[in-house]
Amino acid sequence: MAGTRGAARPGHTPTVPSSTRSRRRPALVLGGAFLALVAAALSAVGIGAFPLPPAAVVLTLLDRALDGLGLGHVPGGLDPTGAAVLLQLRLPRVLLAVLVGAALSVSGAAFQGVFRNPLVDPYLLGAAAGAGLGATLVIAYSPAQQLGPFGIIPLAAFAGALLGVGCALALGTAAGGSQSATLLLAGVAVASFLAAAQTLVQQRNTEDLREVYGWLLGQLGRSQWSDVGLVLPYLSAAVLVLLLCGRALDVLAVGDDEALSLGINPGRVRLLVIVAASLATASAVAVSGLIGFVGLVVPHVARRLIGSSYHLVLPASLLVGGAFLVLADLLARVVLAPAELPIGVVTAFIGAPFFAGLLWVGARRR
Repeated sequence: MAGTRGAARPGHTPTVPSSTRSRRRPALVLGGAFLALVAAALSAVGIGAFPLPPAAVVLTLLDRALDGLGLGHVPGGLDPTGAAVLLQLRLPRVLLAVLVGAALSVSGAAFQGVFRNPLVDPYLLGAAAGAGLGATLVIAYSPAQQLGPFGIIPLAAFAGALLGVGCALALGTAAGGSQSATLLLAGVAVASFLAAAQTLVQQRNTEDLREVYGWLLGQLGRSQWSDVGLVLPYLSAAVLVLLLCGRALDVLAVGDDEALSLGINPGRVRLLVIVAASLATASAVAVSGLIGFVGLVVPHVARRLIGSSYHLVLPASLLVGGAFLVLADLLARVVLAPAELPIGVVTAFIGAPFFAGLLWVGARRR
């Protein structure tokens, strides 16, 4: 009968439309990635030489938040010593790890989209070499370690990273506009020159080599709230721009001609994404040193979890990258405790075999 044609038969499970499933899966993946990030952060603030119970950590943070708003007091938190460890040592380090991991991952995904190359990483256009030169110059020659509330090494590294990217963009634009291949070659040339300058400074100041290499291998052990305050404005602005450019990156993946036919200027979008991703990378490198493989591997993980569309890959990379670097920093703290590994060593030990496995699986499928 017509009236019962659409009714569900007994024992029959209604089929969920594919469009509903396609909308539900990204939400589930992003929600799961966010929960994983929260769990990783709670684990990282709780584990260490002075253990902090997760429930007491949450209550302490809630108490401080409500107290700041003048809404009262929440009992059951940490004692004064535990609260000091949480708020002055663990929490700024974990938050900085989240920010750095998110910045490197979303920048790596954006660079891979702009250059249409899955092997591109955030250090492509000279940000790493510029930051390394800036930090090395300060370590070797600066008599001061602080400039107001900020450390002078992060400021110099940030300026050097921006200088490196600016030189690469200027050279690439002068040589051939905003074409991907030209920008790639310009980045290689600028990075090589800046790396050579850094090596020259190191050879003339061998007594500072240990500190320079410690910075180059990545470090979050000296994290302070001032570091979070230094990078947060730049990271927030850059990441917001990248997330808003996700749809445009999807169009660019089809080709420049198709983008033009849809009213999108490929050169302008490419330049905007490169500048935003470079700003995020420079901010991250300034406070953490050079941490490899995060921006290369995490976007691949995000694509396997949520698909190839960049308007989904970018936020997924943001969340997965933050969780990944928090856990990597936790390993760096505890694996040789009371000594501490450079976090770049941990990410290389995890990222290199993982990336090799991705390449092997991809080759097997072809």
